Amino acid sequence: MFPVIRYRAIFAIGFMGLALSACDTKTPATAAAPASIEVGVVTLSASDVPLQVELPGRTSAYRKAEVRPQVSGIIQKRLFVEGAEIKAGTPLYQIDPATYQAALSSAQAELARADANLAAAKAKEARYKNLNSMKAISQQDYDDALANFGQTKANVAAAKAAVETAQINLKYTKVLAPIDGVISKSSVTEGALVNAGQADVLASIMQLDPIYVDVSQSAEELLQLRREMIKGDVARTESAKVRLLLDDGSVYEHEGSLQFAEVGVNESTGTVVLRAQFPNPDRLLLPGMFVRTQLDEGVRTNSLLAPQRGITRDRTGNATAMMINKEGVVELRQLKTGRAVGDQWLVLEGLAVGDQVIVEGLQKVKPGAPAKAAAASSKAGE
Repeated sequence: MFPVIRYRAIFAIGFMGLALSACDTKTPATAAAPASIEVGVVTLSASDVPLQVELPGRTSAYRKAEVRPQVSGIIQKRLFVEGAEIKAGTPLYQIDPATYQAALSSAQAELARADANLAAAKAKEARYKNLNSMKAISQQDYDDALANFGQTKANVAAAKAAVETAQINLKYTKVLAPIDGVISKSSVTEGALVNAGQADVLASIMQLDPIYVDVSQSAEELLQLRREMIKGDVARTESAKVRLLLDDGSVYEHEGSLQFAEVGVNESTGTVVLRAQFPNPDRLLLPGMFVRTQLDEGVRTNSLLAPQRGITRDRTGNATAMMINKEGVVELRQLKTGRAVGDQWLVLEGLAVGDQVIVEGLQKVKPGAPAKAAAASSKAGE
């Protein structure tokens, strides 16, 4: 009897506990839709994009002349200050002119003798001509007089040429600057013996304003650019501007212009040499300096630029971007990008005009999640 009562009590207590727990438990409500997360976006628009490329380069003188003697002799005097700015025609060296002055005097004497012989031969030919007309002399005598007259005229011409040569040699004893520019240090001093046509240079003159900058560009990149120009994707600029970046990170104050491109490719490097010309009034640029150049290659029409902070790379290195589609849902796009333009990428495939690319709050969203677009901050670091 007692066990039965105990079991009924236990059962009653358990039933009451279940009833109480059922009263405390509320009926679960339907799950609410996740709230949209606000993210910063940039809306893409088409524009004409100037294409620039940064290339290494080296400066070279606009003109360079190596000064060598044209006659042999002893250097008597150096007539210039090393490192000075000189003009074309400025005397640089004086070679001992004594032997050349003597050669000129001898040539002038020979010319005087030839002139005297010519006068005599001319008078004789005139007399023999009259005598021959009167049959007073033989035809052979007149022919000999005529030939002698012609020979003396040739001797005069040769003597004049000898005088001119001697004058030129005497003039060359004073070595003159062939171009305007800055002259280097002298490789010889007074008393040095120099020879005509020697390999050693006496001094060098370089014109530094303007100055050339020779840059090298990959032949593959140049070929791709020309293909895009042929297709009409890139418009050629009327005058390609070039800017210089110096070793200290500063930008050279004067813009340059592209002069020409080599018609051949360097076989060892696979590059094409481009030459630009820059003003250099303050002689800030010196030949042989290494510089970096920013070259305007053309204008890519109707192009899209996407901020670099909105473009990421997957494990395979492909470019991707998160964007908000028309339904307000985050979508992951695979992109094909071109070159960098400032802090943006040139988008070739994967995005279109009007697409909203997420640049802020990327860590808060994932593909397929709802999102609310807001204008992105203009500061890249935010």
